[in-house]
Amino acid sequence: MEDAYLTIEGISEGLYKEKGSKFLGFAHRVRTEEEAKEIVQQYRKQYYDARHWCYAYILGADKKRFRANDDGEPGNSAGTPILNQIRSKDLTDVVVIVVRYFGGTKLGVSGLVNAYKTAAAEALEEATIIEEFLQKHVRIGFEYPQMNEVMKVAKNYDLDFSQQEFDMNCRITFWIRESLFPEVQAKLEDIDGLTLTVFNEE
Repeated sequence: MEDAYLTIEGISEGLYKEKGSKFLGFAHRVRTEEEAKEIVQQYRKQYYDARHWCYAYILGADKKRFRANDDGEPGNSAGTPILNQIRSKDLTDVVVIVVRYFGGTKLGVSGLVNAYKTAAAEALEEATIIEEFLQKHVRIGFEYPQMNEVMKVAKNYDLDFSQQEFDMNCRITFWIRESLFPEVQAKLEDIDGLTLTVFNEE
């Protein structure tokens, strides 16, 4: 489905060593640019004695928001190879940071490309990849006599009602997979007096 995408669960790590240099790879699930930048800063503080903290991230189901950062390494020798590893696994909402400890011997551009690529690949290889779906956040309001009709739609589409308030005026908040939304919306709006609100997502 066009509303499905792949991302990772939690945090995973990788390691690559070459001529005394150590490349520590870390992959994190993120949802915003701010979150990605905060995680990079955390690694800068944690590994304050390292030489470089290079990273790349891709965000959004359409994968249109991305960034690669070489952090002082020769152009496109670090950030781009990391970014390409995320792309090779068709992932999004992911940031990968590779922390380099310099071992005294220069690796050259091709050596750096290989090192950053491998450290990123190792981190992603250890990650648990999961499928997610684009969803809409919806609230419906209706009167108690319409409850049976609403619950029938909920059962037919396996809707997960996250927040419920039941009295004479009932309100239910839930998430629904985007590809199902037009169909479910039509069924719900067929119910007399029901109001439907879609929350704005970022």
